[in-house]
Amino acid sequence: MTTPRLAPPMRAAAPAAGAAGGGVMRRIGRRAAGAGAAALVGAALAAPAGLLAPLDAGGTTPAAPWHVIGFPFKTKPLTRFDIVDIDGQRAVRVEADQSYGILTHPLPGIGGDAHRLSWRWRVDVPNDKADLRERSGDDVAAEVCVGFDLPLDRVPFVERQALRVARMASKDVIPAAEVCYVWDSHLPTGTAIDSVFTRRVRMIVVRGAGTPVAAWRSETRDVDADFLRLFGDEAKEVPPIIAVAVAGDADNTRAHTVAYVADVVLANR
Repeated sequence: MTTPRLAPPMRAAAPAAGAAGGGVMRRIGRRAAGAGAAALVGAALAAPAGLLAPLDAGGTTPAAPWHVIGFPFKTKPLTRFDIVDIDGQRAVRVEADQSYGILTHPLPGIGGDAHRLSWRWRVDVPNDKADLRERSGDDVAAEVCVGFDLPLDRVPFVERQALRVARMASKDVIPAAEVCYVWDSHLPTGTAIDSVFTRRVRMIVVRGAGTPVAAWRSETRDVDADFLRLFGDEAKEVPPIIAVAVAGDADNTRAHTVAYVADVVLANR
């Protein structure tokens, strides 16, 4: 994703309006044009306190309000997000084939108590061409993103203007700040890196080089602590959460990847 990914969005979008929306959520920002935060799967997806709606309604596609976002004007193929059975459970299959897409869930602005995000995932077909340090390699097989309603006056001027343009052009929520947890086959686990398309999307490599493929991994993140770690230069308090998303893209590298995400839960700690 790596553009606003939460909207075009919550992993990467194009450098202007697209970048803010995609990275901000394109991976909810290229992950915006196309960013940010985060995925969610299966019947087990009924999150505590109703923070997230179930993703699985018994069909083969995610249930509303979950919906897929791509680049504006449909300039690129959409990544596929299908509900499937795997290892005896329901999960979201994220298949990117030279494509870009974000599966996003808007939220009304969740503030208050500290927040914990947990999920399970696996990558079966990784992207050997990806390099999150270069625009030509800004793709991920899987990521889970969280979008924050950071006040615009905290956003640097140029990015603020791009974000305003992106919001005017999009029907979907476009966060001003997006934290994305990515699975990357090349960078070391624990690496923190900004999207090469927009600093509205900042990433943590949760599963990095050397992580075995085709094997489930479980994650739990202190979302508020991660936000302050990545966006501490712009905010000293955690803004409300306005979106969670799951994403995968392979448009920059023109590759093919397959991943699965399940048991995504956003809860108050």
